[in-house]
Amino acid sequence: MRPAVIVPVLDEAEELPALLYQLARLPGEWEVVIVDGGSRDGSVALARAHPRADLVVEARGGRAAQLNAGAAASGGDPLVFLHADSRLPDGAHAAIAGADPAIAGGNFVLRFAGGDRFSRLLGAVYAVQRRRGYYYGDSTVWVRRETFAALGGFRPLPIMDDYDFVRRLERTGRTVALPGPALTSARRWQAMGVRRTLISWVLIRWLFLAGIPADRLARLYRRVR
Repeated sequence: MRPAVIVPVLDEAEELPALLYQLARLPGEWEVVIVDGGSRDGSVALARAHPRADLVVEARGGRAAQLNAGAAASGGDPLVFLHADSRLPDGAHAAIAGADPAIAGGNFVLRFAGGDRFSRLLGAVYAVQRRRGYYYGDSTVWVRRETFAALGGFRPLPIMDDYDFVRRLERTGRTVALPGPALTSARRWQAMGVRRTLISWVLIRWLFLAGIPADRLARLYRRVR
């Protein structure tokens, strides 16, 4: 099994070296695809110069377009969608390979970096959300290629593209949160604070479910941030 790790980036030159180093030492055979969305900080040149990046793709039009382009360009299976500020656990390959073939996909158990009270609180809230069947891209969504094709990939939404995909994935059948934990940065949420973070996680999700257009939610999210 050779999973394809697809990493969407936009001005991530500070994160890419550490990410690619970690992927280079990660046990198992992986295909690594970096998908740039128009960086101006040298991310593309950095990725192309690194031996761990098997393929570097450029795709404009938002994160969903990047993820779809990475999936189309890759040959691996399953597809693993990894954020530039996230890290897979050492046992990721074994966990994916050992998953029941009947499972369509899922994510990884998530821990926020930092070890502080704020990060632990976010992790606890996220765990509750996962038990209720919803999660986001920062927990590293993975999906079998056949299922991804059947779902039509990610929809071109300016916000909630990951949650929209997960909702459709959950309706296809069994999913699983693979053991880890995967690690992700709390940088975005620390900048927003607890109150604004919870608003973005809860209020915007419910507004999305209520049918509020994603472009309006994107404007609201920018104001909340």
